[in-house]
Amino acid sequence: MIEISNLQKLYGDTKVLRDINVEIDKGDIYGLLGVSGAGKSTLLRCINGLESYEAGSLKVNDVEVKNLNEKELRAFRKNIGMIFQQFSLLERKTVYENVALPMECWGYKKQDIDKKVKELLELVELGDKIKSKPKELSGGQKQRVAIARALTLDPQILLCDEATSALDPSITNSILELLKKINRELGITIVVVTHQMNVVKQVCNKMAILSKGNLEAKGKVEDIFLDKPKVLEELLGELEDNVIPKQGVNIEIIERENIQKSSLLSSLAIDTKVKYSLVWGGTDKYRDKILGAFVINIKEDDKLKITNYLNEKHIEWREV
Repeated sequence: MIEISNLQKLYGDTKVLRDINVEIDKGDIYGLLGVSGAGKSTLLRCINGLESYEAGSLKVNDVEVKNLNEKELRAFRKNIGMIFQQFSLLERKTVYENVALPMECWGYKKQDIDKKVKELLELVELGDKIKSKPKELSGGQKQRVAIARALTLDPQILLCDEATSALDPSITNSILELLKKINRELGITIVVVTHQMNVVKQVCNKMAILSKGNLEAKGKVEDIFLDKPKVLEELLGELEDNVIPKQGVNIEIIERENIQKSSLLSSLAIDTKVKYSLVWGGTDKYRDKILGAFVINIKEDDKLKITNYLNEKHIEWREV
């Protein structure tokens, strides 16, 4: 659906995106993760033509964005909704009027607008706020209005630029669950720009990490977090060298399927009769999966027994 190949973006003489290659399939919730200034919001704006690019290719549904003229670009953007950290609601208009605005601008019939607005407000669970003004709403409710407004023209793609970063954690969770619901029920492809790890883990199935305009890692969310590329460790501030013992052998055990930590570690000890030290590790939730990674420290003499056992059980491991 979205194919980005060798994309380069310049601001003056400064290269802010360098040779970006990303593929986003229909139905994905794709996360673009990175610190401020990494280039992720710029990349998002290239997708809907708000930003131009100097080299490379960016195709949405096989259409090269940079080749569109103004009239074509306007029609193209109709198919892409966007929400931001700031809700950008019109304070003097009601919730209904804010959501209806895009359809009014495109000249839709009044009865069609009324039907769509009411459907969307039910979808975002604000059916009882239809006559309210923005000042009467909480931050989470305002973002729900913004989401409903972004969906009025039936887009195939929804772009989210730090849409939860101004919200409290509990409100963030409810907005993320709403995005998953929209993805599931409407089949909309969602691209999420964020600096928050929990956002990517909770809502995205695939992700890319950007740093200083470079694409440093991409793939399934759980694979990125379990494989821990250096750029992710830098974001987490958890470089392994600080905690890994220098003595003995350190084995990282990786489970990419739903697991129970106690069962895995106790079985390892009972079945091999090898004493080990648990260096670090734990489980984490990625959308609806519970996955984990653990590092154990063992004596050199026990390495073969442990690794043979892990291989027999088809458990992924690596020496660290």
